[in-house]
Amino acid sequence: MRSEIATTRAFGGTAAFLWTEVLVQAHEELAMATAMVTQVVLLVFVYILAPSLIGVALVGSVVFSTFTLGQRVLNEAAYIRIDHKATDLYLAGPMTAEGYFLGMAVGILVVYLPPVAILGALTVLVAHLSVATALLLFGLSGVVWLFAASIGYIFSTFFRDNRAIWAYASLFFNVFGVLPPVFYPFGYFPAYLRPVALLMPPSAAAALVQSRLGATVLSTGETWLAVVGLAVETTGLFVFAAYWARRTVRGA
Repeated sequence: MRSEIATTRAFGGTAAFLWTEVLVQAHEELAMATAMVTQVVLLVFVYILAPSLIGVALVGSVVFSTFTLGQRVLNEAAYIRIDHKATDLYLAGPMTAEGYFLGMAVGILVVYLPPVAILGALTVLVAHLSVATALLLFGLSGVVWLFAASIGYIFSTFFRDNRAIWAYASLFFNVFGVLPPVFYPFGYFPAYLRPVALLMPPSAAAALVQSRLGATVLSTGETWLAVVGLAVETTGLFVFAAYWARRTVRGA
């Protein structure tokens, strides 16, 4: 198996496992039905308590939705490895470890994209997004998804018991997707903590779109910090996730 992994082209087998994962995830009707519960609850609270911020909250809900897909990658990767013990089976052929990781992540994205797209369409209509702003929102959300999928897969390799996963995974993705200025204006966040928020992909993406909407004001330095942070963190983590996938398989 190891010799095949070493000689197969990078990301080999991605498409095959992508559709395998789509078929698996498509049977998780309850998970799909509850994918937007947190977002809807938060949007209802915002609509009741501060209706003028509903546009900002909708932008945040799209970013948050793609960010939490990383939790589903984490859960799925750990479940296959720990409960099904099927990782070696999947990787016994020419499929590479990084193709397995990316196929899984994209397969989950494909299945959960329809509810995210509906939320995105609602955001465009309610927040009156221009074409350029809508493209910026969806593009940044895609970057956040890649970051979250990468970190989710990496974290999945650290667990040895599924019982520990649900609590820690939910805590991580909800804390970093809700507490920073994602669902509310970036300007409401304490000034001394704003550089920290801009180094967190979900809040950085939300802040950039909020700036485009005029809901918040970012200095030139803050804008560059958000853009460069998103690019460097996401690229670096994705490359490391591909490397880590091969390393953990070889060490298995």
